[in-house]
Amino acid sequence: MNQTERMKELIALLNKASKAYYAEDTEIMSNYEYDKLYDELVILEEETGITMAGSPTVSVGYEAVDALPKERHEKPMLSLAKTKSREELSEWLGEKEGLLSWKLDGLTIVVTYENGTLSKAVTRGNGEVGEVVTNNARVFKNLPAKIPYTGTLTLRGEAVIPYSEFEKINASIKDVGAKYKNPRNLCSGSVRQLNNEVTAERNVYFYAFSYVIATKEEEAGGEATEPDFKNDRENHFKFLKEQGFDVVEYIRVNAGNVEEAIESYSEKVKTYDIPSDGLVLSYCDLAYSASLGLTAKFPRHSIAFKWADEIAETTLREVEWSPSRTGLINPVAIFDEVQLEGTSVSRASLHNISYMKALELGIGDRVTVYKANMIIPQLAENLTRSGMMSLPGNCPACGGAVEVQAANEAEVLCCINPECPAKKMKSFALFVSRDAINIDGMSEATLEKFIGKGFIQEYADLFNLDRYKDEITRMEGFGEKSYARFVESAERARKTSLPKVIYSLGIPGIGLANAKVLCKFFDYDLEQIRTAGSEQLAAVEGIGEVLAGGICEYFAKEENNAVLDRLLKELEIEKPQTVEQEQNLDGKVFVITGSLNHFGNRNELKELIEQRGGKVTGSVTSKTTYLINNDITSTSGKNKKAKELGVEIVDEETFLFMAGIEV
Repeated sequence: MNQTERMKELIALLNKASKAYYAEDTEIMSNYEYDKLYDELVILEEETGITMAGSPTVSVGYEAVDALPKERHEKPMLSLAKTKSREELSEWLGEKEGLLSWKLDGLTIVVTYENGTLSKAVTRGNGEVGEVVTNNARVFKNLPAKIPYTGTLTLRGEAVIPYSEFEKINASIKDVGAKYKNPRNLCSGSVRQLNNEVTAERNVYFYAFSYVIATKEEEAGGEATEPDFKNDRENHFKFLKEQGFDVVEYIRVNAGNVEEAIESYSEKVKTYDIPSDGLVLSYCDLAYSASLGLTAKFPRHSIAFKWADEIAETTLREVEWSPSRTGLINPVAIFDEVQLEGTSVSRASLHNISYMKALELGIGDRVTVYKANMIIPQLAENLTRSGMMSLPGNCPACGGAVEVQAANEAEVLCCINPECPAKKMKSFALFVSRDAINIDGMSEATLEKFIGKGFIQEYADLFNLDRYKDEITRMEGFGEKSYARFVESAERARKTSLPKVIYSLGIPGIGLANAKVLCKFFDYDLEQIRTAGSEQLAAVEGIGEVLAGGICEYFAKEENNAVLDRLLKELEIEKPQTVEQEQNLDGKVFVITGSLNHFGNRNELKELIEQRGGKVTGSVTSKTTYLINNDITSTSGKNKKAKELGVEIVDEETFLFMAGIEV
């Protein structure tokens, strides 16, 4: 293959990988492999003097999507030349001083202020055209809405979501398959939302890294001027700080101390809460920077430093196939434990079959492993490339048939059994949740692993994990204490109530409130509920014809009844003591919001209302009788809605008086 053909091959590979990573949130090769191929392409282009159309060395970033307005940047947003050599940075500086700062890993945004007010925010897009996200930028946590400077100010910065916020958001998502892969993907999706309420909830932060232009009209003559920065880039940052912006952390360096400064950053990045994939070094001398000009792709005034990956060699021992709720069976590499960036690593995602084929993996191969951005374990290279890997013939969760399918230009392995337990992750997650059977500590991640191993195929199996004690205690991340916690929690959960059992079954439309109404109507007799006709069920307050049809359909299936019968053998269902409670809230509809003083949580207050004949809903509508909020003067959405609809807002004490309860 000649050099030109190799260049064409590399361009196709790199563009495919870039599209998968930026547009489809998937990976078909490691960052390490991408960088290696990219560097090979750069060398070939330099040697031949040829640059092909579509080469990633001249095209930048992703294409703007159609869902948001597009706008062309006044000045193209070029990427930076990069190096992993500390010595090269010292040589690059020469006798000049520079600013060394974080290279943050989020979404680059250009923001403009007019007359001291944020007027525009545009994403980097493809470097030439970006997406207008002004409304979303207005809800960034630390971006000033107004600044002292009253001229036109344009600057660039990185929108990021800290690791701590990323973990909180992922922890709140019950559906394992819906969890975000990394903070960059979460930030990109959050900034490009059509509804900025979603952006506001995601806690996006903005860190300025580059002043572009500031102009101010002179009172006489009308000529545009800008502040005097005394030919020093550091004064750009100082000016932006004075305007209220958070700027990237930076340090002034020279050729003599830049390597020492890099070492300091390399220690700090291990615990730094903001995602970073390297550093940026820029000349302090503004006039000198401007005199250097641009290449087709890079400005010459700055250079990016990427962390040199710590790489360890090890042996691939196994590929674990993990089924998911979508039917995908995801491959995970299991290898001899190695130390990387101060932690022990023995597992890494292999993403999909295409990724494995590219590495020509086989059990027993010698592979090198690194941590992408010093965090996520990845396979870098396969040194032996035996290509002896075989795919599983059956799904590990259900034993059903599997097939290779295409997804986002990559080959993936899928379970084609519609009844696979792994595809019912949501139902198991509901079953163990607090308002249902309440098996404490049984997270979706744990459920996914146990289902993937075949330990759990139906609800009753959750109460018989002692059958797999040896396997569970040997699993990574588990042990004797974890196993004991699961078993103890399951034992406590055996004692439950009939409404919780009904709710835990996941019958469409039947929440805990409806389950309570059903049980009360049928005097807590499960057999009556199972055998009731649709007309009888529809007569229950709050059920209606649609929900009644769903209940009948659920109990008409033999398999559902068989699963329930096996579950009932594991449970002790307590029938509530009938206490005559005055129904003085009958017919009234309540919404609860804000903090409470006399109840441990909203569920306690909700239960009291329901015991006295009232109903609790989640949102204020024309049918709402009262909104309970201790902060009556709040400008919250629910208070505003209540005032619009003429719904009375009462505090807790007023409600308790209405209900006839002494405080």
